[in-house]
Amino acid sequence: MATENTNRNVFGLHGVTGMLIATVLLLTILVFLTMWGIGVQQKSATNYYDASSITGSLTNVKANSVDNAKHSFVDVK
Repeated sequence: MATENTNRNVFGLHGVTGMLIATVLLLTILVFLTMWGIGVQQKSATNYYDASSITGSLTNVKANSVDNAKHSFVDVK
């Protein structure tokens, strides 16, 4: 004899409510990452790199040296 599950609830955490919570959570994460990405792009657009430290002179760059860091990208500011 099979017993019937009478404890079903459409609006329970595993039903419509859970789906809405998951959807709102995913949309919130999407909005946060989008706004963060836009902020990073705006900051990078106004604070670009000066490539003259690399393209200017590479005669002092050695194969293995900690001084090579001064020949890498340098912020303009």
